[in-house]
Amino acid sequence: MNWYSLACQQENELIELRRKFHYDAELGNQEFNTSARIMNYLNDCGIENRRILGTAVVGILKGNHPGKTVMIRADIDALPIHEETGLPYSSRRENTMHACGHDFHIVMALGAAKILSQHTEELEGNVMFVFQPDEEGEGGAERLIQEGVLDHVDAVFGIHVNPALSTGTIGIKYGPFYAAAGKFDLSVAGKGSHAAEPERGIDALHAGAEMVMALERLNRVEDGIRTVVTVGTFQAGTVRNILCGQAELSGIVRTFGEENRAKIHQEIVNLIEETDQNCGTHTTISWADGYCGVINHDAETHLVEAAAKAQFKDRVTVLNEPTMTTEDFGYYLLKRPGCYYHLGVESKEPLHSAKFLPNEKAIAYGAAMHCAVTVNYLKQK
Repeated sequence: MNWYSLACQQENELIELRRKFHYDAELGNQEFNTSARIMNYLNDCGIENRRILGTAVVGILKGNHPGKTVMIRADIDALPIHEETGLPYSSRRENTMHACGHDFHIVMALGAAKILSQHTEELEGNVMFVFQPDEEGEGGAERLIQEGVLDHVDAVFGIHVNPALSTGTIGIKYGPFYAAAGKFDLSVAGKGSHAAEPERGIDALHAGAEMVMALERLNRVEDGIRTVVTVGTFQAGTVRNILCGQAELSGIVRTFGEENRAKIHQEIVNLIEETDQNCGTHTTISWADGYCGVINHDAETHLVEAAAKAQFKDRVTVLNEPTMTTEDFGYYLLKRPGCYYHLGVESKEPLHSAKFLPNEKAIAYGAAMHCAVTVNYLKQK
């Protein structure tokens, strides 16, 4: 089956639909118009669907033959960014823009839903289309899992657009793909004094600076696993002639896998305690796990690569390096086998840019890939 040819037949419709989602961009957990439009489209395709968690939409397409169930996930929320593309369909909402390609993700999944609904004889099982809210915020994946969205799912697949790849190129990554994140806040307590008498105080600013330098030294590549530690804020001191008695720092850690994240968390605790001992300060550490990252399963990744090569022989690349950004798709992969992969949209501006301008010609490629991966997985014995 030439899925790309079928996708190209509805390309204009999908591009127009993408522009409607882009114009009516909505932030996480506020995607009411977005989810209503998704449901209307699925209804027109004759696909059973329901709304959960307020703005999430789950559609189920049953094949003509019994078998497993594949889940296709698309995130649907926009970012709190003021759009600067100047497009006629620029977001109508102030400080709200689809600057991460989620409008593409939506229509690629909807395009696949329509195509597969017209070819259910190819489905040896079922397809669940999950349109997830709030990926850019606190995350919707975990909440959907808690609602039981994976209960009857055998494998999970998803696509993210990539502006660095040429339009229509499929980027495959085996193993660790997106980083696991951890957020920390440090409250450093010292003792203020006159700057002329530093021996009478405990300098929290100095201790904070020592911590920044120590945290910087945690950046490394070890056994092929990269760790990035960033201190993003550092507030200390009030005037030039008073020894600082209080400092506040915050930062984020990115590495791969929950085990490595726990390891780096403990290393941070150890170096803060050591700095306190050396400087005489007392530091309160607050830590919160961020997204778990994305680690693809080999068998499903191989299936995606094979499907991509069958559809687009000259448009497939295996990515050697993971990305240090993070994504909540990984929560699904902790529970079910699957693969998350990239689709080139060839934009001069990066993701999360107010001028992000992806090539709409990529949409048909994404819809075709969803179809190919779904059908190929369900035909496995």
